[in-house]
Amino acid sequence: MTTPYSLIKEGLMNKAELLSWLQEEQQQWEAFLAQIGPERMDQPGVAGDWSIKDIVAHLTDWQPRQIARLQAAQRGEPEPLPPWPAHLQTDDEINAWIYAANHGRSVREVLDRSQQVFQQQLAAIEGLPADIQIEPAYHIMQLNGQRFSMSEFFDHFHDDHEAEIRAWLARVEKQ
Repeated sequence: MTTPYSLIKEGLMNKAELLSWLQEEQQQWEAFLAQIGPERMDQPGVAGDWSIKDIVAHLTDWQPRQIARLQAAQRGEPEPLPPWPAHLQTDDEINAWIYAANHGRSVREVLDRSQQVFQQQLAAIEGLPADIQIEPAYHIMQLNGQRFSMSEFFDHFHDDHEAEIRAWLARVEKQ
């Protein structure tokens, strides 16, 4: 029998496994940031003109929308508006807005915000029913007819930014 909180499929992970996976990914992320070091986080040129700080802000600022959507679904409410201006429609427009909103912030502010948003994500997941089932391939779950990827931050980092950051770091470390 299908419930609004689960996907009936073989090989699913549960909430505890998802939380454990997220915390492991977060530990690896923090270790990677520590390897980079705060003194290098403002250096441009990692991805175009973007610095590590800009990439962290970029990855972080997509998450509040996901968290708000998940919380609304938990309460049975309609999907909330995104945190960016409504006229922004494409990923490039939204990314430019995120960059402009965060570029003047200090490294500490951006890292603190990233940690706060991660904690908000954990809290939202902890509020889910214990029997929720998650597709492990992309950490996707279904809640009240909506699909949510709980690994968006880390998947996007690994798929789209990790290689260029590691290449940049290798160049910087040789200097």
